[in-house]
Amino acid sequence: MKFPQAPPSISGLIARHADSTDDLLAVFGTGSPVDGRGRYLHWDEMRRRKPPEGLTPETWWLSTAVARRTMARVLPFADVDGDPFRFCNVDPIQELVHRIDQQASGQIVTDEVVMNLQSSDRYLVSSLHEEAITSSQLEGASTTRRVAKEMLQSGRQPRDRSERMILNNFHAMQAAAALAASGEPLTPDAILDLHRTVTHDTLDDELDAGRLQRPEDERIAVVWQDGTVLHRPPPADELAGRLELLCEFANGMSGDGFVHPVVRAILLHFALAYDHPFADGNGRTARALFYWSMLRSGYWLAQYLTISSILRGAPAQYARSYLHVETDAGDVTYFVLHQLHVLERAIAGLGEYLARKMEEQRRAERLLRDRPDLNHRQQVLVSDALRNPDAWFTIQAQQRRHRVAYATARADLLGLEEAGLFARQLAGKQFVFRPTGDLAARLTADD
Repeated sequence: MKFPQAPPSISGLIARHADSTDDLLAVFGTGSPVDGRGRYLHWDEMRRRKPPEGLTPETWWLSTAVARRTMARVLPFADVDGDPFRFCNVDPIQELVHRIDQQASGQIVTDEVVMNLQSSDRYLVSSLHEEAITSSQLEGASTTRRVAKEMLQSGRQPRDRSERMILNNFHAMQAAAALAASGEPLTPDAILDLHRTVTHDTLDDELDAGRLQRPEDERIAVVWQDGTVLHRPPPADELAGRLELLCEFANGMSGDGFVHPVVRAILLHFALAYDHPFADGNGRTARALFYWSMLRSGYWLAQYLTISSILRGAPAQYARSYLHVETDAGDVTYFVLHQLHVLERAIAGLGEYLARKMEEQRRAERLLRDRPDLNHRQQVLVSDALRNPDAWFTIQAQQRRHRVAYATARADLLGLEEAGLFARQLAGKQFVFRPTGDLAARLTADD
């Protein structure tokens, strides 16, 4: 990956134009943290664009950088040189968090979904599966999505390291949600527990699970696909103290004043990923912290979002947002804006998914309306079978999905077999149930 060009220093630019005080005053007077289209441009982008009339690329950058420094908010985190990170609460951030406030508090979800608890559980489990898979694939898991979903849905044990990564990530997402629901403050031990869950049985040295890197360890670095070292994190002897600061910030105890909860969650993600305190699993742990923070702040819809699928679709943009921070004196605004756009896309994707699924469910329910002999769990099974005619179902999966007793799940599937809607067959040592080939015709036979 090509590094973005670092901006020229503010002091150097001022010195270069020191003989023209009037020009400097004019430059400072016209400065804005964003360009005319509301974009928060890095120098590497700005130098390629036409500057406003009367400015050169360098004086345009100088006016922009001074405007940003004037409004910048200093954060309790510092970079490897001890210089604090900062961010600017610019208009694009305020607009994005306003829209996310409206959407992530549940406005995109219809009353039908909110009231239908069994549907809500189904969407939640599906979303947790999707995030567990894509977050692990983002960090190297090679298992296909189809095989991974089959493992999570069936409850079978993972067969290799990639499948174990995905299962661990699913458990970590559940743990983050449980921690948020408990109302307990975030502690270093809680983060270590999350990391232990993320990396269980996947590390070369299992003692590294839930343990910060030590001074005697070879310090981990962030390396791009082509071998380029993108980031060298702080030394190991600073990690414990930095983790304490992170927890204070997460709990709102660092004296930093009000930080919008969504921005705070994003900054937690950034801070842990920047520190890279573990031998492996840093990204997955950082994203679990993001979900914890969002849920703790009341953004309940966050548990249905699949952020990692968007990051995986554009990994270079994700990496570049970090590089923009590092090359521009710790200005985290670039990363915050990138993540807000990702979050908004994830919310929009969820809205489209829910609309599509609800329409599918309505069609299935129209077919099922003349089958009052089927309970709601059986109706869910038949609805799934109509959309996925090649699917197969097990008693164990039905039991886990609806959180019912084994006997209840067994009765559900046997009842569908007796009704002529499902067929039972032996697969290995267990029975599986498949929809009949003419399922839709059987449902509408009396219409």
